[in-house]
Amino acid sequence: MSTSIGAAGVRRPPFPAPPPSVPSFPVADGPPMATESPTAVPFDNPAGKAGALAPPGRDAWQAELTRAVRDPDELCRLLGLDPAFAEEARRAAGGFPLLVPRSFLELIKPGDPDDPLLRQVLPRRMELESHAGWVADPLEEAAAMAAPGLVQKYEGRALLLVTGACAVHCRYCFRREFPYAGHGVGSAGTAAALEAIAADPSIREVILSGGDPLLVDDERFADLLHRIVAIPSVQRLRIHTRLPVVLPSRVTHRLSATLSGLPRPAVVVIHANHPAELGPAQAAAVAELAAARVMLLNQAVLLAGVNDSLPVLVALSERLLAIGVLPYYLHLPDRVVGTSHFDVPEATAVRLHDGLRKTLSGYAVPRLVREVPGEASKVAFS
Repeated sequence: MSTSIGAAGVRRPPFPAPPPSVPSFPVADGPPMATESPTAVPFDNPAGKAGALAPPGRDAWQAELTRAVRDPDELCRLLGLDPAFAEEARRAAGGFPLLVPRSFLELIKPGDPDDPLLRQVLPRRMELESHAGWVADPLEEAAAMAAPGLVQKYEGRALLLVTGACAVHCRYCFRREFPYAGHGVGSAGTAAALEAIAADPSIREVILSGGDPLLVDDERFADLLHRIVAIPSVQRLRIHTRLPVVLPSRVTHRLSATLSGLPRPAVVVIHANHPAELGPAQAAAVAELAAARVMLLNQAVLLAGVNDSLPVLVALSERLLAIGVLPYYLHLPDRVVGTSHFDVPEATAVRLHDGLRKTLSGYAVPRLVREVPGEASKVAFS
């Protein structure tokens, strides 16, 4: 039997896929429920309503996405974890269930409940704790909606929520409680958002976010990009995505060709928090994006028990640079309900950042920031 090599160099058989008889279901407006299996989200149905299943002949990434692990028992079996973690995960997940692609699981060290990649995806009982100051909308994005699906907080740019769906449910996600459907995230909402962008010449940059905007299939994503760059006042596009890390097969040749053919500059911001997330498949995805001549940046979140140590942060920056990505932001985590166990004190964050500045070249040091509602920009620490 062939084997694969995990992040810690442990050789093990590749994870088996479910039998072909396992059905797939459409993606919901927000995070998929436990009985769903996400597929590509067509732009004319970005909320993934009934009938949004990927057609026969789907790309490899779409097929892989339908096989994502969403059953805690299966995850524990694949990783050799105590079954007690599965029961805990079921209780803790609530309306934000387990969801993780198999390609990302292959980077996790088997048998280690404290693996930093596992900590990011496995629901734990701490998510049920309630703490003062930890709320559903910590960035007050609902109050910053300029149009359906369009968030406008900072001068000169606006953020378009393309879909509420993701390929992975990161347990620290600051939009895990966001009511996507209630804010017009979908095809009709996107049309209204594009009209609002066209009517405001001060918007020079459009940021595509979600969910994850790359869950839209190639054809419809290309259509969306061309509709945006056709607006004369838009000078550049920025795409925020975790898929090159958690589902690297999503970076197709067609996607690369679309990006390289745009008449405006494009910036792709990937999201990696730990050097172990960046294996050969992720490096290949980044190389495909680099071939499209886009600017490649990374934003990470500083997470307790994941990357809150100087050696890990140094290794992350070094690995990013090795594959051609510039470290951009190191975010202090947003205080969304259910995520307090990931919090890192500001004093610790500043100390770690100071260590980075003393260890790395200046261009290798990400900016340490926190997003504060009402501020004109992200608040930087030094």
